[in-house]
Amino acid sequence: MKNILVTGGVGFIGCNLIKKLRSKGFNILSIDDYSSGFKENEIEGVEYINLDIEKINQIDFKADLCFHLAAKSRVQPSFSNPVKYFNSNVVGTMKIMEWAMNNDVKVVYAGSSSKHHSPSDSPYAMYKFLGEEICKLYKNSFKVNVEIARFYNVYGPNEVLDEINGNVIGIWQTKIIKGEPLPIVGDGKQRRDFTHVMDIVDGLIKIADSSKKHSDAWELGTGLNYSVNELFDLFAQKFNVKSIKIPDQKGNYKFTLRENDDTLNELNWEPKDRLKEHINSLKILS
Repeated sequence: MKNILVTGGVGFIGCNLIKKLRSKGFNILSIDDYSSGFKENEIEGVEYINLDIEKINQIDFKADLCFHLAAKSRVQPSFSNPVKYFNSNVVGTMKIMEWAMNNDVKVVYAGSSSKHHSPSDSPYAMYKFLGEEICKLYKNSFKVNVEIARFYNVYGPNEVLDEINGNVIGIWQTKIIKGEPLPIVGDGKQRRDFTHVMDIVDGLIKIADSSKKHSDAWELGTGLNYSVNELFDLFAQKFNVKSIKIPDQKGNYKFTLRENDDTLNELNWEPKDRLKEHINSLKILS
């Protein structure tokens, strides 16, 4: 049985990944500091350790593979605490690379589509960019077997319903629960490549299973995008909601869209547009 370490295992993407891996019979250890993940995301039969990833060397687990998902996420909160974001997303990633090098473990790292914009737009973008660069450093200079999976705008089951740490879909769900209008940042014309978490999970597993090596990163986006205004229209079709415009924000990119088809062409990854289906499936009690 393959032994798999998942960092950030009680987070949104981590818990969905672990559920899939567990169904395949793998032996799994999760390490997470529970700062943004939840105990209710734990899955029976999986070992969970409450641990900062900077202390990765404290674990006693012979891993064959590591999915490194743990990170401080979201752009806007990163402006309030850049040091914490640096420690988690840069120092923590370097600790994972050192551990992988010393223990001969393959790593699949969760990168970010913010790579395609100026890293100096936000602490989050800068530190995720540096995380990718650290992976490339250890791959090229120290022969660590690491592949980068570059995420776009992920949504789906177990997404964070939080006005600070959630994405737009999670934030809007909390607003509906409170009976408040849905905030649209700026003119709402910014477009996002919304990618379902189960497509992300499938992509991560395909990257892990493949012996192919990418010189940059495996892009995990659907290859189509919606404006925030179009997203609101989908919500309005499902829920009795109104919108409210709020000022534009620092680090608010105008456009995200998968940059290449390498994951589709080389790994037979087949993402689907599930956005309308997902919104129609939401059951929100206000």
